[in-house]
Amino acid sequence: MNIKKNTLFISLLWTLLIAASCTWNYTQAQKAQEQLALQTARSIFNHIIITRRWNAQHGGVYVPVTKTTIPNPYLEVPMREIQINDSLTLTKINPAFMTRQIAEAARAQAGIQFHITSLHPLRPENKATEQEEVLLKEFEKGVKEAGLFIEHDKKTSFFYMAPLKTEKACLPCHEKQGYKEGDIRGGISVTLPFTQDNSLGSLLLAHIGIALTGLFGIFIAGLRLDRAYSIIQRQAAFDSLTGISNRHRFSELIVTEFERSNRVKGPLSVIMCDIDHFKRYNDTYGHTSGDKCLRQVAQEIKKSLTRPGDFCARYGGEEFVVILPDTSHKGALHVAEKIRLNIIKLQILHEKSPPLSVVSLSLGVATSTDQPLISHEDLLKNADSALYQAKANGRNRLESYSNMENNPKS
Repeated sequence: MNIKKNTLFISLLWTLLIAASCTWNYTQAQKAQEQLALQTARSIFNHIIITRRWNAQHGGVYVPVTKTTIPNPYLEVPMREIQINDSLTLTKINPAFMTRQIAEAARAQAGIQFHITSLHPLRPENKATEQEEVLLKEFEKGVKEAGLFIEHDKKTSFFYMAPLKTEKACLPCHEKQGYKEGDIRGGISVTLPFTQDNSLGSLLLAHIGIALTGLFGIFIAGLRLDRAYSIIQRQAAFDSLTGISNRHRFSELIVTEFERSNRVKGPLSVIMCDIDHFKRYNDTYGHTSGDKCLRQVAQEIKKSLTRPGDFCARYGGEEFVVILPDTSHKGALHVAEKIRLNIIKLQILHEKSPPLSVVSLSLGVATSTDQPLISHEDLLKNADSALYQAKANGRNRLESYSNMENNPKS
């Protein structure tokens, strides 16, 4: 079980989910802003149309001539000007002229721009921009309206445009241009200043916060799970009482070492150890002292092994086993004797273990080169047989299977 890889995968999945959520919400927020801008621009356009329709229905309206409102040279109608008196002259304002004046007022007051235009304007100021010209051609194909965000001088605006249709009230002025009722004779564009909604930034920051919080939680959970898994692994491989490897771990390792020994044609030695008269020890000093004795013996056996590849484990009860890779029969005897003497040096009182009255070990040694072996079980049986012989010969001693083979009567 690879906790780190799984944690990384979950972290990546979490990040992707948050990114997808942020993207979706950001897209929806942008669509909402675009829809709001579109509705606002459409509303302004409709107000302009209503105003123009009112003007057209009255055949134009008269307003005083001023420095800013001069007679429209493009309006060819009878009684374009009416002299009221020496100080007042009225001039007729048609829908187009009125639209331009309203546009100037809207731009000055609210920064809103709208422009009346066509593909064939009478007035040069009404000439379409490149963007307006493209849309005017689209309107002739049936497009109803268009809206989009534009960037200009590092400022964002919303540009909207819809067509102008020829109505009955428009014909007196535009019929001679060839327009009929219902024809598209131009359009009006509306440009709104647009301020970026701060909620989009807040949305991004909120998702970043959620992502970091989630990743922190995943990291902590992964760390705790890894720690728990390490504990489980240790419990599965180590003996809880003595702190050294358990029989399960030994069973895995002996197979590996035996196969490696056969592959490299090198020796493999095993030492089986048993605490002498341990039942008597428990009966005399109690199980608590017995457990302490087992821990001391186990740790001393471990200390006696100096090479990195050497291994010891609790085999069961008061029995221990040692694996010595690449170790000859002679080397294994040396290690076994070292272990026996180190246990004696602990001077753990054991009145029922004569003649020394201290805790001691009996040891059996077997090496893979002693005889042809079929499996690791044969090696263990040989070491166990040697241990049995050590017990039979008086305990607190070691015996080797090789010596037993050479001296079958011993």
